[in-house]
Amino acid sequence: MKLIIPMAGRGTRVRPHSHVTPKPLITVCGKSMVERIVDTFNAVLPRPLDEGVFILAPDFGDDIRAELTAICDRHGMEARFAVQDPPLGTAHAVACAGDRLEGEGIVVFADTLFYMEPGVRLEGSDVVAWTKWIEDPSRFGVAVREGDRVVELVEKPQTLVSHETLIGIYYVRDLAALAGAIDHLFETDRKGPGGEYFLTDAFDVLLKRGVVFTTTGVTDWLDCGTIEALRDTTRIVTERERTVGEPGQVTDSIVHEPVFIGKGAVVSGSVVGPYATIEAGARVEDSVVRESIVFQRAFVSRSVLDDSLIGRHARVDGFAGSLNVGDHSAVGLPSR
Repeated sequence: MKLIIPMAGRGTRVRPHSHVTPKPLITVCGKSMVERIVDTFNAVLPRPLDEGVFILAPDFGDDIRAELTAICDRHGMEARFAVQDPPLGTAHAVACAGDRLEGEGIVVFADTLFYMEPGVRLEGSDVVAWTKWIEDPSRFGVAVREGDRVVELVEKPQTLVSHETLIGIYYVRDLAALAGAIDHLFETDRKGPGGEYFLTDAFDVLLKRGVVFTTTGVTDWLDCGTIEALRDTTRIVTERERTVGEPGQVTDSIVHEPVFIGKGAVVSGSVVGPYATIEAGARVEDSVVRESIVFQRAFVSRSVLDDSLIGRHARVDGFAGSLNVGDHSAVGLPSR
């Protein structure tokens, strides 16, 4: 079973944290979004994932490929890479996987997290779309069903035709058939808004060719596409997966749960929480940190942070208030 993740987007709405790190590799309570997706599918699918296909931007370096390869190695998967240049839409992104589009697989856009029940049924369907019931789905695409089968996909419906909102996750029994449908979009120059090729249009081609298209649900759909959404999602995951003191180290400090403290993190002489996440290798000294995310190997000293995001390897010293700084940034001049 392949996992195909288009991730060439620039993640502009979560800058500055996506300037260096692609959005799907931003961590949420100790794990990147990509690894959380792998974990989720291995827990719920009838067959394990054995290959990850990642569609990258041309300027993504070897460090990003190495991080994705390490994720695959930890899960017994083979890592494959493709490049999307220029970005011409979601269908074009999938098409960039090239000859890896064969057999069965999951296509997922890695800017959201989700929880779903185990035991997902794939048999009897050519395509399965994961959906979430939304009261007003007008900002999204929806699946219109007759009985158990999807008969139409509608992007941003102006009249209510369905509450089943598409969340960007699809099982495809025959990836080669999907590749053929995308080729049809190219051949007929079928483009959507902005002159891009949309994956939902490719699925519409498959629908017209008579494939069996069904839906299944998620219990939670957590957006990570903006700074505010990333904060909210991290808060929810911190509540569900709180870890205090192990494997990180907490000394001479007060912890107000829920809090996540990652591997190798050190908190000393501080007050952390509620809803503080201190990622792997970060240090918090003589500070108060609440409702905030301190990313990997960042250093916070003599500060009072509330509703803040501190990027990887960033350094904050002697600051009080709300702060949002990217990787390798520095705020204040350390006196020691």
